[in-house]
Amino acid sequence: MFTLTEVASLNDIQPTYRILKPWWDVFMDYLGIVMLMLAIFSGTMQLTKDQVVCLPILEQAQDGSGGFLETHTPEPSDGFWNKENAIGEQAAPLMSKRPPKGIVPSNPFPQSSTFMQPPPKGVRTKLDFQQYVFVNQMCYHVALPWYSKYFPYLALIHTIVLMVSSNFWFKYPKTSSKVEHFVSILGKCFESPWTTKALSETACEDSEENKQRLAGASTLLKHLSTSSEEGSPNQSAPVGNKSGVAFSAEKLVSEVPSMTILDKKDGEQAKALFEKVRKFRAHVEDSDLIYRLYAIQTVIKTVKFILILCYTMTFVASIDFDHVCEPEIKHLTGYSKFHCTHNMAFMLKKLLVCYIALICVYGIICIYTLFWLFRRPLKEYSFEKVREESSFSDIPDVKNDFAFLLHMVDQYDLLYSKRFGVFLSEVSENKLREISLNHEWTFEKLRQHLTRNPQDKLELHLFMLSGVPDAVFDLTDLEILKLELIPEAKITAKISQMINLQELHFYHCPAKVEQTAFIFLCDHLRCLHVKFTDVAEIPSWVYLLKNLRELYLVGNLNSENNKLIGLESLRDLRHLKILHLKSNLTKIPTNITDLSPHLVRLVIHNDGTKLLVLNTLKKMINLAELELHNCELERIPHAIFSLNNLQELDLKSNNIRTIEEVISFQHLKRLTCLKLWYNKIISIPLSISHVKNLESLYLSHNKLESLPSPLFTLLKLRYLDLSHNSVAVIPPEVGFLQNLQHFAITGNKVEVVPKQLFKCVKLRTLCLGHNCITSIPEKIGHLSQLTHLELKGNCLDRLPVQLGHCSLLNRSCLLVEDHLFDSLPIEVKESINQEASVSFPNGCKCLMEGR
Repeated sequence: MFTLTEVASLNDIQPTYRILKPWWDVFMDYLGIVMLMLAIFSGTMQLTKDQVVCLPILEQAQDGSGGFLETHTPEPSDGFWNKENAIGEQAAPLMSKRPPKGIVPSNPFPQSSTFMQPPPKGVRTKLDFQQYVFVNQMCYHVALPWYSKYFPYLALIHTIVLMVSSNFWFKYPKTSSKVEHFVSILGKCFESPWTTKALSETACEDSEENKQRLAGASTLLKHLSTSSEEGSPNQSAPVGNKSGVAFSAEKLVSEVPSMTILDKKDGEQAKALFEKVRKFRAHVEDSDLIYRLYAIQTVIKTVKFILILCYTMTFVASIDFDHVCEPEIKHLTGYSKFHCTHNMAFMLKKLLVCYIALICVYGIICIYTLFWLFRRPLKEYSFEKVREESSFSDIPDVKNDFAFLLHMVDQYDLLYSKRFGVFLSEVSENKLREISLNHEWTFEKLRQHLTRNPQDKLELHLFMLSGVPDAVFDLTDLEILKLELIPEAKITAKISQMINLQELHFYHCPAKVEQTAFIFLCDHLRCLHVKFTDVAEIPSWVYLLKNLRELYLVGNLNSENNKLIGLESLRDLRHLKILHLKSNLTKIPTNITDLSPHLVRLVIHNDGTKLLVLNTLKKMINLAELELHNCELERIPHAIFSLNNLQELDLKSNNIRTIEEVISFQHLKRLTCLKLWYNKIISIPLSISHVKNLESLYLSHNKLESLPSPLFTLLKLRYLDLSHNSVAVIPPEVGFLQNLQHFAITGNKVEVVPKQLFKCVKLRTLCLGHNCITSIPEKIGHLSQLTHLELKGNCLDRLPVQLGHCSLLNRSCLLVEDHLFDSLPIEVKESINQEASVSFPNGCKCLMEGR
């Protein structure tokens, strides 16, 4: 027999699971324990005390005189004989008178006989002890109803089934893991120091925040209204309504006391909890298995209660103290009927009544549980009250098993859900990140990350942080700030301290800006770079920066999304001079013409998408520089010829094969730089001579095979790049270019360098590398201003000693094989090895950058 402790373990659950046990489950658990004890007590009593005592029933009959009783006296032939029968027969002769067989006189001895004792009263059964034991056992199994014998065992089995049903959802593998994980997370959230700080700190922010927000909003509206009146006095619509700009809802200035800095360990644990809660929510909200399993086990308990109650009420009346037993053992005992008593009948009946009472209470609670389960949707949970009581208005509602578990926790203590909601709020998570970020990125650490760019400007690049550290705004000497992959970047009012800040970079960083900070940026920001994947990542306040000079947009701006970019707001950028678009446009947005009165430079890098519509360019009459890179252009767009103020045109990396339209450039009197590099141009038309004002011509990386003589009539040319083509001959007319300072023909098929080339005495850079040149004319010594010479990759066997006359040429800018340089006389090598006394800022790197 198992012990009470072993059976009670079926109802045992981990103490931490108590928060998921509402009062009815706890009550039913205790009822289960009471019923279990009752069943075990009944079974113990029945095993040790239960028995039946039986006596035979004599069949009686009365004669005519009424003096004798007819009883059945066993004979030897009846199956047994004992000593008393034998003694009775031996004493027969002593009897004066013997009644007939089977008749016992009421007084076999005369009353006058004084020597005989009176016979004992009662009925003599003629049975021995073993026969009584046999009869008792037979009647226990025959006469007693089955419920009297098996009630304790049935009660034990029913109780175990009810206990298992009550806690099955804690044990079932597919639900126990979720429940265990939930209880673990809930306990950590409840005890986390961040929960206490978040609830206590945010409670006191509302009043101060509202005051600051109202003050900032009025200041912003006043500032925008003034700006709008200055730029467009005829417009009556407010700028705010027109642009639909939404600023950050955070506090305007940091006058509200900041949160106490958490211990580093507590902060890391809180951040880990946010991640766990996020993943757990995504996992549990997908199904409602826990809810369905709990409902099923409740239905099973209810059905079990009805079943037990029905058959128990039927058999309770069958438990009785007296029973008549008729076992078929007359051939063994001589009797056919027995009168039996059940000594445990009274006790079992009382215990059964108690059991029925407990089952009724248990069933009522089950019915209440079903009512609670189905009277309202438990697969939805709202944090409305928590949102009202705290400043975390973004706590989302949850559903399915997540919602059901929270409903169960509410039956234990409402405080658990309130504290758990803190870890569902993005606002709460952002505040934690802000505290941890400021704790990690101190002012000293940020100073260590400052660098100087090639323009000698002080810049700071922050990459993949949770936000912008507050200490950044204390770097008052910072000029360029780059923020990359910072999803929660926020520009606070403290940026007004950065009086030297002129350039901002947002790379995949949809930054929010406070009203006071926006006013500062409107007045001081000059250059803005925004790199994005979707148009929505472009901050809406960008289009209101009235003093912005340069705007760089890199991301998806194809024709389907043109209407979403909101370029109509660019009309407020009254001082914008440079617009750089790196995207995949199929046409230039029509709204870009809003910038036509003041836009000076337009750059479009199209990443291989064919730019089909360019008519918008005609309206940009003040455009001075135009770059159309990688636009899959096959000819020079005609719209360009309407840009009378154009000074530089760059059509790099297109599919241009012919440039017959170049004659139209003669109408662009200010055009001085033409870049047609990285195309598929086969020939240069003779009409190139009409573009008289050209000073720079880039034709590298094409398919040119010859150079027409009219090319060298462009007497203003200072920069000519013909690298990486298939040119075999340099015409002698090249000597006409007296202003030429840079000449590159690297990577062609030139075999002879004409002496006329060295008439271009202003040459400072000469690139002749990777050709088939066999010798260099001695007249190279006439190039007194030469600072860079490339000869590597030819068929030279020596270098002219006249190189020593190029006083500005040094070894670092002489690109030639070492053995050729070593063949020069010692005095020439020493002259070249000496550093030039004059420093040229453009140096040798100018050539490499240009190529």
